Amino acid sequence: MNMHKWAIALLVWGLAFRTMAASFLNTGYDEAYYYLYTLHPDWSYFDHPPLVAWVTGLGIWLTGEVTQFTIRIGSVILYTGTLGFLYLTSAKLFDKRTATLTLALVTAIPIFQVAFGFLTLPDSPLMFFWAATLWVAAHEFFPTTPTDGVLPYKPTPRLALIGLLVGLACLGKYHGFILGFGLVLFCLLSQHHRPAFSSPWAIAGLVLFGLTISPIAIWNAQHSWASFRFQGTRAVPTEMYSLEGLFVTFLVGVGYLFPTFGFPIWWTNLKVTGQILAIAKDKFNYRNGSINLEPMQQKQLLILAVSLPIFLGFTLMGGYRQVLPSWHMPGFYGATLILGQQAAIAQLQHPKRIRNWLWGSSITIVTIMLIALMHVHSGIFQKGGDRAILGGFWAAKDDPSTEMIDLVQLRQGFKDSPVLSAALAKSDFVFSNNFFVTGQVGMAISPIGNKPITCFDQDLRGFAYWSKAEDWVGKNALYVSAELFQEPFIEQSVGLLPSIVSKYSSYFEAIEKVGEVPIKRGGETVQKFHVYRAIKMLRPYPRPYGN
Repeated sequence: MNMHKWAIALLVWGLAFRTMAASFLNTGYDEAYYYLYTLHPDWSYFDHPPLVAWVTGLGIWLTGEVTQFTIRIGSVILYTGTLGFLYLTSAKLFDKRTATLTLALVTAIPIFQVAFGFLTLPDSPLMFFWAATLWVAAHEFFPTTPTDGVLPYKPTPRLALIGLLVGLACLGKYHGFILGFGLVLFCLLSQHHRPAFSSPWAIAGLVLFGLTISPIAIWNAQHSWASFRFQGTRAVPTEMYSLEGLFVTFLVGVGYLFPTFGFPIWWTNLKVTGQILAIAKDKFNYRNGSINLEPMQQKQLLILAVSLPIFLGFTLMGGYRQVLPSWHMPGFYGATLILGQQAAIAQLQHPKRIRNWLWGSSITIVTIMLIALMHVHSGIFQKGGDRAILGGFWAAKDDPSTEMIDLVQLRQGFKDSPVLSAALAKSDFVFSNNFFVTGQVGMAISPIGNKPITCFDQDLRGFAYWSKAEDWVGKNALYVSAELFQEPFIEQSVGLLPSIVSKYSSYFEAIEKVGEVPIKRGGETVQKFHVYRAIKMLRPYPRPYGN
């Protein structure tokens, strides 16, 4: 089988596996919340740019169904394109053998499969346009073949296309701005590519970039730059720097990449960085601040310039705040190009060792992921579950995987209960006490009750801009809360009430419980949604920001 056939086989296998996982895995918090984006089309959103709404909505618009699979169809499709672009980039910068090895690596690495490959997250459109940008940049900055020798770089219209693609990456997630910074950094450091700055095509690219990100700018201008301020404050240190936090962030990142890939990614990229720095020490042009590198080092510099600021920067950030895995993974994704190239070099001398490393890691990862999927879906390790292996090892109350809800059960609970169905029909709107839970409730009731839905809490996210606080005054509501967010009972003048009810009691004439919906896994209740009728809202619930 030649390299192209291996690449096609990997793409088909990856698509099949991600499709299975997308249809099998219960819905996560973020995904359900992003579904609500599709109900509120806008130029942009408080916590993310707009493309996640389009990607999440694609499957719903195609099928007319709201399920855990349909909201993920867009991500599953996009990641196939992302893999294709990365393969083509590696083939252009190196060769087809290296490209096939790199494709095998990014197909196997678990966090890439999950966060980029089938969950509906802002990372899906980000990485699609990220990979497309690298592919165009590879052709722009290295247009000649190895036999052509090194010719003077001449900017082309592809610079304009790069500006457009970077803008589209920004519409996926704000990480796209760091991608643009990396490309500028590459041209600053590489003496051979400095002419890009004086090209009219670069100006055209800048104009296209500005036009492309205009939806973000328009929304923020209309809302006091709320999104930029929200994301910006997340990068500001709020506590003393902790080396322990840095080390934990590093290890967690390696774990998500899988150790047999995570450690080599760090090692190979730092090794190549060290080699380039050693060359720069001898060839650094102090007059113009650039490095005169050989073609291979120029290609490696391109990869490092767009990757190192992401994965190194966010890892260092872990010393003063918690870093979510998806924050630094785009950098690791690009860095896999370096790992693939270094592995291809090692393969020539140690083919059996590289083959065993790749196949052994891939088979282990697939096995672990299949077991994890079966547990999340069926509770095969859950104590008391009727599908548990050897009686189970993990009590449901201690299992965070129970937070991924089977929303079909929640929906069916409303359908099967005349009391809940009637309460939903009589309500003017629905609300919850947590923006994640509100997303889950919104997905569940969408096909059975077309009711406006909102969140009453201090952390409102997009809900702060999808309505005004006064919109709900004088109306009746259905309040739905997950038991996960139930707090201990507290004493009230009217008796004992759950705190999640008492916090709203002064905003309504009355709040009364009408029922609950248990969520079962393996025959055992692992979550429970409590449903209350809230009669006539008396005054607006206070908002810390927004409308």
